[in-house]
Formats: sequence, structure tokens, C-alpha cells
Amino acid sequence: MTRLILLTLCLALTACGGYRQTRVAVQPDAGGPVAAVRPANFDDTDPHPDIEGIPRRYPVHGVDLSRFQGTVDWPMARANGVNFAFLKATEGGDAVDPVFDANWTGTASAGVARGAYHVFYHCRPAIEQARWFIAHVPRDASALPPVLDIEWTPTSPTCRIRRDAATIRSEAAIFVRALTQHYGQRPVLYTTLDFYHDNDLGRVGGADFWLRSVAAPMHEAYPGQLWSFWQYTSTGLVPGITGPVDLNAFAGSVQDWALWLASRRPG
Repeated sequence: MTRLILLTLCLALTACGGYRQTRVAVQPDAGGPVAAVRPANFDDTDPHPDIEGIPRRYPVHGVDLSRFQGTVDWPMARANGVNFAFLKATEGGDAVDPVFDANWTGTASAGVARGAYHVFYHCRPAIEQARWFIAHVPRDASALPPVLDIEWTPTSPTCRIRRDAATIRSEAAIFVRALTQHYGQRPVLYTTLDFYHDNDLGRVGGADFWLRSVAAPMHEAYPGQLWSFWQYTSTGLVPGITGPVDLNAFAGSVQDWALWLASRRPG
């Protein structure tokens, strides 16, 4: 059945054109219920004219955030269309987001599908960073897959190196293998437009990509690349969340979302 789910999802995500919008809640055949998808009641203080309106073609939206958003009213955010949330957990090998634990608990209580992400530090071995993440993020079968956030760090006060593409991909693979083994879920790979192209990340096989593009549609920014999540703005406004926040869309219908969730639960 798992192979059938994966095949169905693969076919859905490679189909051309937009997905039909629907508010019907779909229950997967295993792993517990999926909460009804709620339409996004979001705003954007600075939408880019080249993509304005396009993210709304996708019915499943969510956020990613960290300590900079402060205390979140998760029930209010959920009621206004936050169907999933990626929460900053760790960075490098010695930093933990101070609101991660509160957000991890709050999202679960509010019925928001949530996952944790790690910000990669190019001056530290990948295996050390994987162990740091594992030490601070619970193993929870109901959670979304963990996320490796890997991008250039030109404003970092301590690490601005730019390693070659082969080394970048090798280190990412080490991190991904360690987390896959521990959590039973292959991590999602988040990156930005420049980092993706600089390091030819399209060569990374079997990855669920979460990609940033705030000024161009995804088919123009990442031609030919399948993706699962699109970060389409950093200037979003969501009831229950203070200040601007990153907004994201899932790359499919409500039915695809249910299949994606079911297929990525640890076996």
C-alpha cells in the first residue's frame, strides 16, 4: 500500500497545470486522522507582482518561524489557515531556538502539522550538526519529516565560507542519512534560489524539496524541478502571529496533502 501511495503522489505532483481547490477533508488509510484543511486567511505586506495570486492556486498553506515571531497563538493561527508549520529547532552544533519547545507543544495542541528544521553551519562537520539536532528534537511519529535548511550565510558573524558544490552535496548527504536513520523519515531539503543553482542541488536524488522563490513562479525559478513546498514570501501576516512571517504552499491538492502525510510517516 505504501508503494501505491507513493506512486499516486508522484503522478499527482508531476501533472501539468494548477490543482483543483477544495476544502474536503481526506482521511488517509493509516496513521490516524488528518485535520480538515482550512483556507488561508493571510495577507502580505509586500507581494511581488510577478507571483501575486499564484500561491492562492494551492489550497494547503502554512508557515515557518523561529524566535523572531515571539509567542504564537497557535489555535488562532490554525483557525486562519495555518495547516502546517516548520519550526526552527537548531543551528550549527551549539545553538537551540529558545521558543522551539513551546512551539513544538503548541502546534501539536492546536492540530497544526509540524516539523523541525536545522540551519546548516558550513564551518562544522555535518555529523556533529545531525547529532545536535537529534539531541534536541523529539522522535515523534506524528510529526512532519525533519528539515535541513542549507543556504549561503554571507551575514554570519563567524562563518561565511563557500565550499565547492561536491563538498556541499556530500555534507548534506551525511546529515540526511543520520536523520533518516534516527527518525525513520527522510528529511525535507530547504534551500534558496542561488544556493540551489550554485550547488546543482537538482542532482540530489530522492529529496523532497522545499524551495524559496519570492519573485518568480516556481517553474521559472526552478525549471524542471519537482518540489513539495514553496516559500513564496517573507512578509506574510497571519492572525495569531506577531509581525511578518514566512508563508508557504504545499504543491498539491488536499487529497495530495493527505497522501503525502501518510506516505511519510515512519513505517
